[in-house]
Order: sequence, then C-alpha cells, then structure tokens
Amino acid sequence: MSDFNQFVPEYIRRLAGYTPGNSVRQALEESRVNCIKLASNENPFGPSPRAVQAMQAVLADSNFYPDNDAMELRQKLADHHNVQPEQIVPTAGSTALLGIVARTLLAPGLNAITSERSFIVYPIATQAAGGRLIQVPMRHDGFDLEALAAAIDQNTRVIYISNPNNPTGTLVSAEEMDRFLDRVPAHVIVILDEAYYDFAQYFAAIRRVDYSHALDYVNQGRKVVVLRTFSKAHGLAGVRVGYGIGPAELMTYFARMRTTFSVSTVAQAAALAALGDEAHTRMALKNNAEQSTWLMQRLIEMGYHPVQTWANFIYCELGDEHREQYG
Repeated sequence: MSDFNQFVPEYIRRLAGYTPGNSVRQALEESRVNCIKLASNENPFGPSPRAVQAMQAVLADSNFYPDNDAMELRQKLADHHNVQPEQIVPTAGSTALLGIVARTLLAPGLNAITSERSFIVYPIATQAAGGRLIQVPMRHDGFDLEALAAAIDQNTRVIYISNPNNPTGTLVSAEEMDRFLDRVPAHVIVILDEAYYDFAQYFAAIRRVDYSHALDYVNQGRKVVVLRTFSKAHGLAGVRVGYGIGPAELMTYFARMRTTFSVSTVAQAAALAALGDEAHTRMALKNNAEQSTWLMQRLIEMGYHPVQTWANFIYCELGDEHREQYG
C-alpha cells in the first residue's frame, strides 16, 4: 500500500473535517420517528415563493455555465448596501468565502484569532491554509474583545468575529465594535461574520440596541470584511449563496481564489428574487422573535438558563446528566 503521508502536509493530515447534522430524511430512516431538524439553524419557512419561481425558470438553462462574476447579483447587492460592485464577492455560501480568506491571507507561521465556542469553520479554514488559530476564552458566553486585542501579535493576520455568535447567539454591540477596531493594528484584517444579521437587526430594533456599523467600516476604508448569507433569513441554505463586502483591492484577490463558476445559475436567480421579497423575510423574522421569546420562557420555567439570543437559535447548557437521561 502506498504511503500518501509523504504527499500531504502535516497540517492537512491533522485536519478534522466539518461534520454536519443528519438530514431529516436520514434521521427518519435511522430512528423511525418523525423529526424536526434544529441543528443547522435553517429557516423553517423555506425560500420565498418568488425565489422558487425564479429557480424553476432557469432550470432549463442548466446546460450553460453561470455568470462567473455574478454581475447582476453583485450590482443588486451593491445597490442594496450602498457600496460599489467591486467591493462584493459572491461565493457558494459564506463558508466558502471563509476558506478563501484563510488561503489568501494565512500561511505557515501566521495566525488568526477568534473566540472559543464560535463557528466551527474558523479552525478548519485556518488549519487548511497552514495557519495557527488562537482561541481566547469567552466572557458571559460571548466574545471577549479585550482578550482578542491582547492576543494580537506580529504574526496575526486575521480576526474572525461571528456577530451574532454561532453557537451562543450573543451580540457585540456597535459601540463595543467601534472601540475594538480602534485598537486593531494595521497588519490585521477583521472578518465580521454576520450570517445572522437579519435576525439580529430585527431584535436590535425591538430592544433598542445599536447592532452593526459593519458597512460603515467598509465605506470608511477600514481593513474589515463583512460576510452575509442567503442561507438563514432568506431560506436558501440548499442552493449555497453568500457574499463578502470589503475593500475593493482585497476583494479582487479573494475573487481570484474562488472556484470557477462557483455560484450556480439557480443560486444567483434565487438570491436576486429573495432580495425583492422583503415581506417573506419579515414574516420569518417576526415569527422567530415571537417564538424564541416563548421558548426562552419555557426553558426558564423548566429550571434551565438559556442565553438571550440575537439569532434564530437558542444556546442552553444542559449538563451531562441530561445527556444520560435523554440520550
């Protein structure tokens, strides 16, 4: 048998892949019990009917390659966010862009920083690029920005901040982020992962909190890249379309690192249509806010201590005794 270790770098051999939860169909087949899937924070309302129609309309063109630069989608997003199209890079989900960020900016000897108990793709992307990930302890189940700033050294190139954080659902306010960015040195790029932006913004309006200045940072020319996705509030997780917004020069490098034709024709059509159906998105956001409040109260009544969420999931420590009781 051939020894392939000689071909594969050690940091790749140590890489642990991402393990997603089972699909509803798989869970049903294994358990023979009707299941509701909660593990992946998907939108239970599904895509906008307009998005479904748009996808159906382009299926007959599946023999043609998609627009590699997704020009129509980039222009629509640029108009939506009041930035320039060259500041936007669409990818097959924002997770794909995380891999691109790491491969572009990191290498052996360089490091990235994030918090413990944050998005599982950050360590995968960093290690796959040969970089080292520094994970600082949390504070009150959220990002400790003081600890992040203190961990920066001359080899740091990237800081990942999931806001709201996945999986704890906690928020870094705009005021806190403003102060943190003022402390970040010029050799570091901050990735603001706002996959759950729509939910957080809805909660922020209700709770009268200033949530995100992320696009202001981009327009100010800061070394910040903002990640957004159509997977969550827009219900398009299955077609894989996300995007980054950042400095035009940097986004050009990221664009070169994409897999060719990575955002399918179906995904581009769906995203364009979803942007135009604000009523469908508002319905999902309103329902999420109402039901999360109800579920939080029920958990508290049962004696648990759930963390206040700013996303479409609730983080709650159950302890080992509950694992034994419920399997």
